[in-house]
Amino acid sequence: MKQLSIATIPGDGIGNEVVPAAIEVLEALSDIHGGLKFKFTHFPYNCHYYLEHGVMMPEDGLEQLKNFDAIFLGAVGNAKLVPDHISLWGLLIKLRREFEQVINIRPAKLLSGVQSPLVNPKDFDLIVVRENSEGEYSSVGGRIYKDEEELAIQNSIFSRRGTERAMRYAFELAKKRRNHVTSATKSNGIYYSMPFWDEVFKDVAKDYPEVATDSQHIDALAAFFVTHPDKFDVVVASNLFGDVLTDLGAAIMGSVGIAPAANINVNGKYPSMFEPVHGSAPDIVGKGIANPLGQIWTAKMMLDHFNEEEIGHVLLDVIESVTRNGLLTPDIGGNYTTKEVTDEIIKRLKARA
Repeated sequence: MKQLSIATIPGDGIGNEVVPAAIEVLEALSDIHGGLKFKFTHFPYNCHYYLEHGVMMPEDGLEQLKNFDAIFLGAVGNAKLVPDHISLWGLLIKLRREFEQVINIRPAKLLSGVQSPLVNPKDFDLIVVRENSEGEYSSVGGRIYKDEEELAIQNSIFSRRGTERAMRYAFELAKKRRNHVTSATKSNGIYYSMPFWDEVFKDVAKDYPEVATDSQHIDALAAFFVTHPDKFDVVVASNLFGDVLTDLGAAIMGSVGIAPAANINVNGKYPSMFEPVHGSAPDIVGKGIANPLGQIWTAKMMLDHFNEEEIGHVLLDVIESVTRNGLLTPDIGGNYTTKEVTDEIIKRLKARA
């Protein structure tokens, strides 16, 4: 029997509604598939914790979390309570950086029954591999002078190791999908880092002759996500470009509320972290209408990470059967509650056992 030890951090806002919903689904899967068990341990780190303790997590928070098999995160942030740069850098980004979660992956797929804002989305099914540790989000720079003389410098850091690592992950992923990788670049406008990115991409591609490739400038690529998303399989991008593309991917799906994500540690030293793309949505907290699909789809990605792809496939298939039959929360045009959607997913999983 495989037992997985999962640290759960519901975080802020609707994270406290959708994480328990996804845990119910995972526990139902555990009951159905007797060879897989979960042990969940709750951690109350969020903006309310910050108001009480002055930090987003305790000094030994990383030590408490480092031996879990995975971290299952809900949402971080409530700008009315704590400035976003404090909440994110004190918890979410801290976990990503300290636990060496150097790859972020986010799929975008047209779910049957969910209305895309695109007129003709053509059943797109793509995944963005985002370099998650450096690039444009490197914390290197500073501010000097005051008033009208004030100057801010933000440095982008691209290492060959980090760049190549993300690209190899993308190529390996493409081999399991449709054997195509698109590189997101901007070498016609960013003089040093993007030509370097292009060179590394060409070098890595030589080791994967069976995988077709192309390279697209980020502005054109963003447009193609809208006009021809069905043309893409795996897209590899820098930290900033990947961040922008994946929010666009969520938008063309129909709602950020259904978009999943994973932050992957590739060296096995620390746990990977699984979180939906959506935020804490304070405007709908407590109304019972938060969309649980993003968190539940994120659970599917966690199953895949633990080589439980067959169970993960079943879960995604059931999710899509629910959307196909119109059991939707208000953000995607329905009138069902968080609980009703979750209960229906569990019911259908049990029916397929």
